[in-house]
Amino acid sequence: MALAVKTYDAKIDSKKRITLRSALYEYYHAEEYDDGRIILEPRELAPPFQISEKSLAMMDLSMENLKQGKVSSAIDLSGFEE
Repeated sequence: MALAVKTYDAKIDSKKRITLRSALYEYYHAEEYDDGRIILEPRELAPPFQISEKSLAMMDLSMENLKQGKVSSAIDLSGFEE
């Protein structure tokens, strides 16, 4: 079991908030239990999925080909209709 690094009492303010002193993270996941316990786990938000430069260049080339009429024949998707 992990040891407590610091302990202190906190009071809920008028907007029902608690301030964490010297918090190491900006985001936390909170779990509230029916016995009054609140568990906070730190979260680090990951940057959103980004498309690589190579993929963007390929999409640009595909759009240029479309504008110039360099396209394949139409694909029959009627088999997917309900």
